[in-house]
Amino acid sequence: MWHRSSQAVAASAVVQAVESGPVVVRIDKMNGLRVYINPHVKETCGGFGVFYSRRENGPYYRWAYEETVSLWRVSRVSPSDFAPKALANANWKGVPAALQKSMVEHYQE
Repeated sequence: MWHRSSQAVAASAVVQAVESGPVVVRIDKMNGLRVYINPHVKETCGGFGVFYSRRENGPYYRWAYEETVSLWRVSRVSPSDFAPKALANANWKGVPAALQKSMVEHYQE
């Protein structure tokens, strides 16, 4: 179960399983994860929006879909390369399932 607290997405010992589909996600711990969009700039890649993430006071990451390989690509971005203050919190339910899975794998402890 996802809980929204202090604008952060957190999970603890939750297992999501889809028996009929190929995606099985196990989330051990992702405290302090924040997912953002930039509502001021229409950023898209492969027909999907571009997302940003940050965990606690860690670095920012930019997530963009690469259509040619059907994968979400992540790159670390410096706050000097974009305007972090322009970002807005994204609703976890609005994050594509494949990206959720990629983020879980990226941030898993």
